[in-house]
Amino acid sequence: MGMSCLANSVVVLDFETTGLSPNMGDRAIEIGAVKLVDGMVVDTFQQLMNPGFRVSAFIESYTGISNHMLSDAPSCQEVMGEFAQFIEGCNLVAHNASFDKRFLDAEFSAIGANYTGQFACSMLIARRLFQQAPTHKLGDLVRYTRIEHDGVFHRALADSEMTAKLWMVMLQELSQHGIHNPQFSFMQRLSKTSKNALRPLFDKYASR
Repeated sequence: MGMSCLANSVVVLDFETTGLSPNMGDRAIEIGAVKLVDGMVVDTFQQLMNPGFRVSAFIESYTGISNHMLSDAPSCQEVMGEFAQFIEGCNLVAHNASFDKRFLDAEFSAIGANYTGQFACSMLIARRLFQQAPTHKLGDLVRYTRIEHDGVFHRALADSEMTAKLWMVMLQELSQHGIHNPQFSFMQRLSKTSKNALRPLFDKYASR
């Protein structure tokens, strides 16, 4: 099965981590992901992982993931090996993708795994499509677009489920502009298009 080029068949993922920078020794402590095929959720992945050191009180309170919870979780190596299989052959979406890509790259490089998919950032695309939203944080966009949610944020599976819903809302929004079932590469392009160049981009693709 070849990789789908369509934007509605992707893996939406979210990491919780010990801090902001893998270069400074930060590690992933939870991965959550949702697999979409033709816009439908067909599979999910969620796993805590033990980074091999204690996490800070700030991260414990921010994520709700305690050192106690991590103490008997499998290692990053083990979980990332499983996750490599989960995302095989899929393009990837994350909210603030540059953050999640840094951690995915660092964790995969630690175990010699790789992936063939490309990333798109739902936050950058939301900035173009929902310019009136109060902020483009995930929680604010979920409220702005009236996506149903259970109020849980900063846990990896809940966040990736919200992001997957937001992604589908954005594809719906694009269909209002005459862009139906766009390719993943279009979404990447959209994320880098300046606000005043959106109209010409939409017109060009809608006429196809």
